[in-house]
Amino acid sequence: MIAIDHDGAVPPYEQLRAQLADQIRSGTLPVGTRLPTVRQLANDLGLAVNTVARGYRELEAGGLVQTRGRAGTYVHTADAAKAQAEAAARTYARTIRSTGISIDDAVELLRTVAASPGT
Repeated sequence: MIAIDHDGAVPPYEQLRAQLADQIRSGTLPVGTRLPTVRQLANDLGLAVNTVARGYRELEAGGLVQTRGRAGTYVHTADAAKAQAEAAARTYARTIRSTGISIDDAVELLRTVAASPGT
């Protein structure tokens, strides 16, 4: 089940990506599961086709799904931990770009936080 907050601060494509990624990582959507077509999911969620397509592209870039052309999009992840880390890195990269922080400063912040106890 995917729920999109159309009035939320998080873009709909990111809400879709995050929810599907969570379902893939938790095993709710096991490897080999065929996802709905972009058009079908867009219709079901009341989203634009391009919004769903972007969410699927983000999942594919993170290694969580594989698009097989007209055959559809399938859950595909051999290394869930790496895929999860890559998804988190993408989110972090978007955040730092929006704040104007330099890459060097962002990496240093990450190192500091990662080395802190309780993180």
